[in-house]
Amino acid sequence: MSITDADPVPTTRRPAVLITGASRGIGRAIADELAADHHLILGGRDADMLADLASAFPSAEPFAADLTDVDALGRAVAALELPEGLAGVVHSAGILVSGTVEDLSAGEWTRSFAVNVVAVAELTRLLLPALRQARGTVVTINSGSGFRAGSGGGAYSASKFALRAFTDALRIEEHEHGVRVSSLHPGRVATDMQRELRSFERGEYREDDYMKPATVAVTVGLALRLPPDASIDTLSVRPR
Repeated sequence: MSITDADPVPTTRRPAVLITGASRGIGRAIADELAADHHLILGGRDADMLADLASAFPSAEPFAADLTDVDALGRAVAALELPEGLAGVVHSAGILVSGTVEDLSAGEWTRSFAVNVVAVAELTRLLLPALRQARGTVVTINSGSGFRAGSGGGAYSASKFALRAFTDALRIEEHEHGVRVSSLHPGRVATDMQRELRSFERGEYREDDYMKPATVAVTVGLALRLPPDASIDTLSVRPR
């Protein structure tokens, strides 16, 4: 179901979903996908940009925070008003760290894990009470690199392998609380990150070779809208 074919839902009945990395790429596409029937909590760093973005949706608010700043993240979560809990959190923010084992520094490995794993775990931890209240769904935007690694992709793949381990553990831990956990693994998507990767690979960026962000967003909508008697645990989505 997309924003174009979903019937509008009154604001008072909209389930709330927090989307990190909501200002561009896959995160922005997810916001578009969910806007018709959800209250959007739009995550990112630029408060002014997020405020402008929120004004473009029927029901939305900004969530400005540096996900790697534990104290700031805690304050931002504490400021949220979620009287009915949180129907979902979509972890779309992430970074690409490319380079061989020989070339990468310890700091670059740490940066990859700080954003792609630790920030996800900490934000999820802070949101668990609200997710349990609403019997919500945690969705992580992982990658095909969460299943396999190649030359120059060790730091990124390792972080995505770790993210998959996180979701597997969380799924078991939260089952008794009614919280679903979905790990989505897109193949190559037409985003700025893909441009960055192709530059590292010294290859041409051809947008038509990749999935559209909106295609990935549809899978997120499916995970969140699935009836409560089922869960999408792991889903791989590849370009045709």
